[in-house]
Amino acid sequence: MNIKGKAAVVTGASRGVGAATALALAKGGCSVLINYSSSKEAAEAVRGQAEAEGVMAITFQGDVADDSACREMMQAAVDAFGRIDILVNNAGTTQFIPHPDLEAVTDEVWSRIMDVNLKGPFQCARAAKPHIEASGEGEIVTVSSSSAYNGRGSCIPYGTSKAAVVNLTISLARVFGPKIRVNAVAPGIIKGDWLKQGLGDKYDQVIAEKESKAVLKNSCTPEDVADAILSLITGSDLVTGQTLLCDGGAELGI
Repeated sequence: MNIKGKAAVVTGASRGVGAATALALAKGGCSVLINYSSSKEAAEAVRGQAEAEGVMAITFQGDVADDSACREMMQAAVDAFGRIDILVNNAGTTQFIPHPDLEAVTDEVWSRIMDVNLKGPFQCARAAKPHIEASGEGEIVTVSSSSAYNGRGSCIPYGTSKAAVVNLTISLARVFGPKIRVNAVAPGIIKGDWLKQGLGDKYDQVIAEKESKAVLKNSCTPEDVADAILSLITGSDLVTGQTLLCDGGAELGI
């Protein structure tokens, strides 16, 4: 897909992978809706950067776990841009709970992680579908995780939710074709503030250990993951139902 002149919705776009993806789309000439849940100031900063690329950009506050917010978000994009061509389901949440600490994984933890990480992408895709179809063709990319494959990650519910995203991607690809392609990206560990907050003093040690085992001796930045997402959107129009692992070869090195 040539993204110039197209319009995109990126969830969880006030920071990290979402912000990097929104800006990459804007640099390609794509208007963008920047969704955020609570970080209004950060989202507005991303909007300003996107507009500096010469495209239209708006922000939208909403929790993807809320179906009505998902529907209102897609309508806001259509009202602003006249179309939706691309949806990037990036919004996600977790808690850092050691896997052996089973009692810490409460019903509330399960519900929140699954509502945001799994129901959210489904609800956004469902809400975007008629608008993308009206534009003629389009692409949906959801951010999964390498924890979908290795059972690791910040907590058991997180990895489980991201494994379910891989399955959801396949199911939606079947339902949304032939006009809409549906794919996913599964990053490995991503360097940045979000991981620093979760790992605290262990951050540098964990990054070093992960990179030492990776074939490419490196780990992801948000921009690396954004590049992977853009490669699916702007690449072959015959790729759908696939999940692209972006981890520096960490899984190969284990």
